[in-house]
Amino acid sequence: MKKEIIVITGGPGTGKTTIIDALIEQGYACFPEISRQVTLEAKKQGIGQLFLEKPLLFSELLLEGRRKQYQQASADKSKIVFLDRGIPDILAYMHYIGDSYPAFFDHACQEYNYSKIFVLPPWEDIYESDEARYENFEQAKLIFDHLLETYQKYGYELIEVPRGPVENRIEYILSQLS
Repeated sequence: MKKEIIVITGGPGTGKTTIIDALIEQGYACFPEISRQVTLEAKKQGIGQLFLEKPLLFSELLLEGRRKQYQQASADKSKIVFLDRGIPDILAYMHYIGDSYPAFFDHACQEYNYSKIFVLPPWEDIYESDEARYENFEQAKLIFDHLLETYQKYGYELIEVPRGPVENRIEYILSQLS
């Protein structure tokens, strides 16, 4: 069996982190979402909301972090590694805000390939905004549409994870791997 690097993606507030945390508890190798980390670092430097104030810088920092995660996932001894978001997520968000970006973002999406992409659809019942998730639910649905479009542009077949208890969602994801 070759190594599988699997992305769990979806708009904000769809349960990605909850699933990643539960997979970690089950002993799977997982890499967390890094955008909150990037945002917190910027706040320490006096930038309130880096994504809104300097979207290109934010996206470049995310790209650097996600490339490192991919390389670490590739080097990890586990046969299956889960990532909370992938490199195409960066472009989806840039499309969402209508920002242009240098070609190296597109090249990174072509260079770093994932085995499978699991997509979590918008789910209003569990959606919550906070200081790092400023989008409302309508915006979250638009972001979801951009995610689908972006991943499909790079040739990925997306596997939509049904809504439900986290255990059922994980069972569904794992059943798609065997």
